[in-house]
Amino acid sequence: MTIQSGPSVNYTFTMRLSYPNGIGMFSRITQIIGKFGADLGAVDIVSSDSKLMTRDITVRARGQEHIQEIVAAVRKIKQVKVVQVSDRVFLLHLGGKIGIQNKVPITTRDTLSMAYTPGVARVSMAIAEDHAKAWQLTIKGNSVAVVSDGTAVLGLGDIGPEGAMPVMEGKAMLFKEFANIDAWPLCLKTKDTDEIVRIVTAAAVSFGGINLEDISAPRCFEIENRLKETLDIPVFHDDQHGTAVVVLAALINALRLTGQKLSDLKIVIAGAGAAGTAIAKILLNAGATDILVCDRQGIIHKDRADGLKDNKIWLSQHTNEHNVRGTLEDALKNANVLIGVSGPGLLGGKALRKMAKHPFIFALANPVPEIMPEEAGGKAFIMATGRSDYPNQINNVLAFPGIFRGALNVRAREINEEMKLAAAHAIAACISPKELNTEYIVPSVFNRDVSVRVAAAVQKAAIKTGAARRVKP
Repeated sequence: MTIQSGPSVNYTFTMRLSYPNGIGMFSRITQIIGKFGADLGAVDIVSSDSKLMTRDITVRARGQEHIQEIVAAVRKIKQVKVVQVSDRVFLLHLGGKIGIQNKVPITTRDTLSMAYTPGVARVSMAIAEDHAKAWQLTIKGNSVAVVSDGTAVLGLGDIGPEGAMPVMEGKAMLFKEFANIDAWPLCLKTKDTDEIVRIVTAAAVSFGGINLEDISAPRCFEIENRLKETLDIPVFHDDQHGTAVVVLAALINALRLTGQKLSDLKIVIAGAGAAGTAIAKILLNAGATDILVCDRQGIIHKDRADGLKDNKIWLSQHTNEHNVRGTLEDALKNANVLIGVSGPGLLGGKALRKMAKHPFIFALANPVPEIMPEEAGGKAFIMATGRSDYPNQINNVLAFPGIFRGALNVRAREINEEMKLAAAHAIAACISPKELNTEYIVPSVFNRDVSVRVAAAVQKAAIKTGAARRVKP
């Protein structure tokens, strides 16, 4: 299913154009840009005299091919010279997006001798005698490793660790921006599960938490589980648990609008990978009782267990209590909730007619959801996607910064189920009863109060469950 989207900031480019400084020349250029359906942005004069004008013209396009079409059309305008074309997204990434900054300026000989040799030796020996002091005397207490092998990056798939680097840098930026956590990309040039576990285990001494990112299923389950068994710091696979936490938060608020309980709902999850499995687990822990999970072969049921592997075996044992069989459309009969974590264009509007009245549709495949909001039309009481250009964006950034902030504040040994549930309820509570409506069931990602409230709830849950090393953060 191909969706024709409008111009996007993700395809912003700047053309430096030189042309005769005469009346009507600039108008000819803008007419061409408009003819191709692009959006005109900033226009800056680089140089100007009586004969020649040079301008930088910024344009938003729909995609890479659209950019090429526009530039080619501008090149054909008589007397207009395209001096240079710059992709603003690439310019933003020049030299990487993150760096380090000293907390203590090295401006005097005294400071140098205390921060490094010889003064640092006493601190090193103190930590060598008591490893717990590393939490206080090094960056460990405020650091997270963002670990990936590049096998399941965004909607790009297996693009390798080098290709994954810009995404992991972006993740590190979000940690810093929303929770003041120092995070480092750790992209590994191996797909071997044993080697990934060994490398992360060896590197973990430098970090207060491990964020696994964009590792393909089912390997991600084994890697996470083994690291949890080995390490005494939180290990969190955001593609699983971050998504699950925000989905639960959205459902909590959707239920506030209808007056129902989670246990009242028939829930269908389309997609049995990392996110689908984690969503099923957190919903069961939150009180859901009727969940059907579907993969490409249809509904997962107990009689399929012999042909299933890893996480799907767990799903066959803990969901689909009545052992229902059939296709995704069969599963949707009288369902109250559809949560899509699969692929684009999976469903048409007709399939929604089988659902119960006033259903919740969370179509989270990105960038093209399982069903577009326009096609869901009036059939959905609440519609949510993973996209920022529609209401109710299910975005992991609502969860992971605050979860890790709370965990680091109390030096948690793990991020357990109670901490995830606390995070979901905290996110939901960021929307007041007066604000709550069908197009606003999750807070904005730019609501700075979210990470603060999530952190407070998570650290409280960590203390209550015994996961915290210290009880007074």
